[in-house]
Amino acid sequence: MKVTLKVWRQKDKNDEGRFVDYAADEVSPDMSFLEMLDVVNVGLVKKGEIPIAFDHDCREGICGSCGMMINGRAHGPGRGIATCQLHMRSFQDGDEIVVEPWRAQAFPVIKDLMVDRTALDRIMQAGGYTSAKTGGVPDGNAILVPKPAADEAFDAAACIGCGACVAICPNSSAMLFVAAKVSQLSILPQGQAEREARVENMIAQMDEELFGGCSNTYACEAECPKGISVRHIGRLNHELLRAKL
Repeated sequence: MKVTLKVWRQKDKNDEGRFVDYAADEVSPDMSFLEMLDVVNVGLVKKGEIPIAFDHDCREGICGSCGMMINGRAHGPGRGIATCQLHMRSFQDGDEIVVEPWRAQAFPVIKDLMVDRTALDRIMQAGGYTSAKTGGVPDGNAILVPKPAADEAFDAAACIGCGACVAICPNSSAMLFVAAKVSQLSILPQGQAEREARVENMIAQMDEELFGGCSNTYACEAECPKGISVRHIGRLNHELLRAKL
């Protein structure tokens, strides 16, 4: 199959950037989207041109580093997958595919499709941890956790911090990310020590990073590769109110 790529090329955060067209020929439907970009980059290098810069690491939908907007969708047209899990069979022969970086004030462009997502790391540093000494795995299992609570915490912990919720939100809100991290720890007994301080500090850091506010469009839940539910945002609001009171 053959596709035409319209890729956002930008030298750094100070560059205006522009879309550049690339023809991708002899694309196998079984290629992942990142493998297709690899092939395009090999062709660019052979011609002496600068390859397209994009983030990737595990390529297994775990690390969350491969995020990009594809035809206006975070991670592309697939549901419940990251960009690295998207395959070219999701497109038709002759399609034009528009590829952009995450668009958010808190995510400045590093180069081309790569953005700086360290704002999410700083939110985690503000309170996304527990000081409880849980020891090794056997010691951790000594603290009994009801299965419904364990399942709910695990669902929240599935967040990979890719930033898709921010990129697709019309307000560039990080509420779903913060909610998942706060929810995960507030449910578990090990997370009770910092429960009040955690939610206040993480939300304060989120505001400092210039993320927008949540207006309940549910776009974040729809585009989240791990299917994190917006009900965690409800828990986040509850936890903040509890901390204030």
